Amino acid sequence: MSERQAVQVAEARGRPMLHWVGKRPLDYVTAFPAQLVETFNPTGENLPSPDFGGGAGGGGLLFHGDNKDVLAWLLTHGYRGKVNLIYIDPPFDSGADYVRRVQLRGVRTPELEGEAHSLGEQIQYTDIWANDMYLQFIYERLLLLKELLTEDGSIYLHCDWRKSHHLRCLMDEVFGAESFRNEISRVKCNPKNYTQGSFGNQHDTVLFYSKGDAPAWSRPFLERSDDEILEDFPRTAPDGRKYKTAPLHAPGVRSGETGHPWRGIMPPAGNHWRYVHATLDELDVQGLIEWSDTGNPRKVIYADESEGKFLQDVWSDVKDVGGSEYPTQKSETLLRRIILASSEPDDLVLDCFVGSGTTVAVAQKLGRRWIAADINKGAIQTTSKRLQAIICEQLEVQRQAQPALPGVEPETGSPILAPCSLSFSVYRVNDYDLQVQHNEAVNLAVELIGIERTKTDTFFDGTLGKRLAKIVPFNHPLTPLDLQLLQDELKARPDEERDVVVVCLGKEIAADGWLEGYNKHRPINRIEVVELRTDQKYGKFFVHQPARAQVKVERRDGQIVVEVEDFISPTIVERLDMDTPLFKAQIPDWRAMVDVVLIDTAYDGQVFNIALSDVPEKKDDLVAGRYELPAPEGETTVAVKIVDMLGEEVLVTETV
Repeated sequence: MSERQAVQVAEARGRPMLHWVGKRPLDYVTAFPAQLVETFNPTGENLPSPDFGGGAGGGGLLFHGDNKDVLAWLLTHGYRGKVNLIYIDPPFDSGADYVRRVQLRGVRTPELEGEAHSLGEQIQYTDIWANDMYLQFIYERLLLLKELLTEDGSIYLHCDWRKSHHLRCLMDEVFGAESFRNEISRVKCNPKNYTQGSFGNQHDTVLFYSKGDAPAWSRPFLERSDDEILEDFPRTAPDGRKYKTAPLHAPGVRSGETGHPWRGIMPPAGNHWRYVHATLDELDVQGLIEWSDTGNPRKVIYADESEGKFLQDVWSDVKDVGGSEYPTQKSETLLRRIILASSEPDDLVLDCFVGSGTTVAVAQKLGRRWIAADINKGAIQTTSKRLQAIICEQLEVQRQAQPALPGVEPETGSPILAPCSLSFSVYRVNDYDLQVQHNEAVNLAVELIGIERTKTDTFFDGTLGKRLAKIVPFNHPLTPLDLQLLQDELKARPDEERDVVVVCLGKEIAADGWLEGYNKHRPINRIEVVELRTDQKYGKFFVHQPARAQVKVERRDGQIVVEVEDFISPTIVERLDMDTPLFKAQIPDWRAMVDVVLIDTAYDGQVFNIALSDVPEKKDDLVAGRYELPAPEGETTVAVKIVDMLGEEVLVTETV
């Protein structure tokens, strides 16, 4: 698709309907083109265009961009009614900045104990919404997600106490109240959250809805620990098997066979037999009835033949992953439970708020196809790195054929399923590939200048003294159009008399003329500009300098030899507040700054096809830095992509 298209969206017809300030229907959305930017395909399997519309094969799809744009793109490319399961963990309207914890690799020297080696926290997204924008944001995406679901598909929405009541109303409106299946309470932490005047908050919520009347469903059971087996199955058979017994009767009087004597025995008064007489005879022949001295029969249930306890709607065993670089990263146990319950092998699973990638990591392990999206580039990099490691492990399992696939993990008893694919592609929809993350840059500017943030204003970022403050996105210089939008906003606020300070990184010459004409006859709402590169007071604001690498590439004895000789990230140096000589003295190994090294031995200048992926297994492990790969025939362009610990990428190419 070379041009953007309009995608029609069906209106919500469910009841009841929730109303909010600014609610508007989503009649259609614009579908922008998607650009293939990276592939991981270690086996060389066929990677057809993603236009296959959810058909089998083709590898996973990882999208970088606003998920509204991504969902629109999927609807124009054959995925309408093709997604079997959706899990989303969207922002919770928590009023907080969500961060990724970042630190250097392998730095444990005495001089750098404590904060010295830590890069602190990198803002991934801001969960701050004005008025009812949050509800409109979720509403639009739910409408699109419904269009993608199969008739027997299901959606799980993860939220907490802040908006769960509103979101359930939204789900009723979009999917219909009759499609509600469960409100799952997940115990997220130990009982330690106590607030004056209220009970401690210990759980969050997963809303489970289906699209049709008969969703795909595999009844989930809880796995028992050894101690629980001993407690639930207290008896031991002669062969050593643990078992328990259960009554063969149930309350209620029946007039049929189950209400008549069996072998001369009647069930207790007011009860009936659970089974017809023929079934009772068969159970007795199989040795599955235990007779007491008084002749009272009870059914024998062996622990190793019991599927376990049927899972209820309170989950206390799937807490978030502690100590992760993503504080809100969900447990794989949580996603395994959901995926096994509401999908089958080869089904298509979608998560458009993928974060650290847990949903698609579990889908890959369970033999499901998957699609993932996130607006944050750090999330895309983390998910890609995680999937590369999983696929490499799956390839090793296949190579050793131990255990044979499918099978079970020896430690957990969980299923090991053959993957649908051993590859994935990364696409960018629209263009969110900015060198400086806007959220983090705004945070730095606010701290430097002293702006007091305002969480309830949809246009202004806060106040500076008695003035309103507006921060222009740092991916472009201030333009007359930015200033015109500011003037239009002020016109819409006739009672607003405060002056305005505009913060920007760079400024077009034409903006000065616009400002001069605007301020000339303005007793109120005057506009002052703080340009962070040149302002005398704030001129020391961090100006982004790209990371740099020295890479040597040679063709030698039929091999491509790549050696990364040096790497420096001025951003990391700035974050650690070190000058370069001191930095190198304290951290002499450049690999401490590097998260991943990727190599493409036949780079075409557009799509990066990963031929080698150096993803250290542990956080303290370092990349190798030197690599040998089979050389393609004839002249080729070798591309080396180095991703630092803050997610910045350096691409070095060499023709050999």
